Amino acid sequence: MNRRDKTANMQRIRLLLLDDHVLFREGVSRLLASEPDFEMAGHFGTAEEALAALRQEKIDVVLLDYDLGDDHGGQFLSAAREAGYKGKVLMITAGMTATESSVALQLGASGIFLKHNSPAMLAKAIRLVAGGELWVDQKVIQLMADGIQRHEEQPLRKLTEREQEVLRGIFEGLTNKEIAAQIGVSESAVKATLQQLFHKTRVRTRSQLVRIALEASLATRKG
Repeated sequence: MNRRDKTANMQRIRLLLLDDHVLFREGVSRLLASEPDFEMAGHFGTAEEALAALRQEKIDVVLLDYDLGDDHGGQFLSAAREAGYKGKVLMITAGMTATESSVALQLGASGIFLKHNSPAMLAKAIRLVAGGELWVDQKVIQLMADGIQRHEEQPLRKLTEREQEVLRGIFEGLTNKEIAAQIGVSESAVKATLQQLFHKTRVRTRSQLVRIALEASLATRKG
């Protein structure tokens, strides 16, 4: 099978972009449409237009700007879910606070991508989110990380020093091997600690662990 045939038979990821800046959304739409596994179903400047399209089109991933002028992405997220949208949402933003980011994740966003990143990074984030993974920009994670250790409610109340070190490594996007080198233990010790974290938080994956830690950070700020 040649490359053209492979592209023709590829399961494409259908995208919808909502952003109130015309130049940005037109540029991003052209960029993503050039990727062989992406298909742009449309780009819109208002929530009303985007919601109408969601009701008519099968969309795999919504690319959502947080700041929509008089509205914000959280409002659109809630409206989209109420309208029956079951797909993924990747926030694409110039900047969100830690609380805004946590709220977006709690409302069902699958990721937060900062606009200063490269086009190649955006394509990677879209593919990961479409595949069921969580994508949160490292700068956003860093904003939230400080609140995790102050959280006084379960499931993150009683973390050991080693568990806190491993959790910080996960927030930094490090592999088990890199975490082991950073804190001076064996890779098997990191894996064992990671399993302890999974057990305490009742999750099964690193992405789920990051999500619950971010939610803990939000609870801390509300307290």
